[in-house]
Amino acid sequence: MFTGLVRTVGSIASIRDGVDARQLEIVANLDVRDLALGASVSVCGVCLTVVASSPGRFSADAAFETLRVTTLAGLRPGARVNLEPALRVGDALGGHFVSGHVDGVARLRSANDRGPARELWFDVPRELLPLVAEKGAICIDGVSLTVNRVDADGLMVGIVPHTLAVTTLGALHVGASVNVEVDVLARHVARILGTHPTTGAVDWALLERAGFVGPGEAPDSRGGNRS
Repeated sequence: MFTGLVRTVGSIASIRDGVDARQLEIVANLDVRDLALGASVSVCGVCLTVVASSPGRFSADAAFETLRVTTLAGLRPGARVNLEPALRVGDALGGHFVSGHVDGVARLRSANDRGPARELWFDVPRELLPLVAEKGAICIDGVSLTVNRVDADGLMVGIVPHTLAVTTLGALHVGASVNVEVDVLARHVARILGTHPTTGAVDWALLERAGFVGPGEAPDSRGGNRS
């Protein structure tokens, strides 16, 4: 589990590609305790497992599913990556709960400076948009952010100067691909409720089956304790 507060920016030292897999060697200014064999590290929002490490660097494997749904397949040596070690018991929760399980890849639509901050609009896969809410949390390339606006194609976030300086978001160019993880709560609520098979919307019939009161129906009309 992570918070989306990037600890440091590392760089890809080397890549070893195999069949449906690749191993990344990453230069990282992280504490040796965070790079123990088997430890979890968020790499641009993707939870990876340390398989080898030495002072100032570590290696991690990315398998077929990770390569399919994230930007890791497109990384090249020298690429800069946001890094965050896994939470320890007692660590401060300054961002939001992030699992490191990326939901999809978004693309930067536009970037506009707003004083010292920057406004970024991302086009998001259509199936993820219902899980994105204004003022809700979103994780982009491992960075915990607040959604400022949502439109028919994507979302907008505002990046403060500190975040621009200490993450890779300040160097993004229009058209760049980024990893997106929606708020974990939204993901599970959507799974529990389900959606209408044709409209994709939650309707009254579905809500009533889940135990909610229908329109115009008295809270106790069907009996039972609804207090």
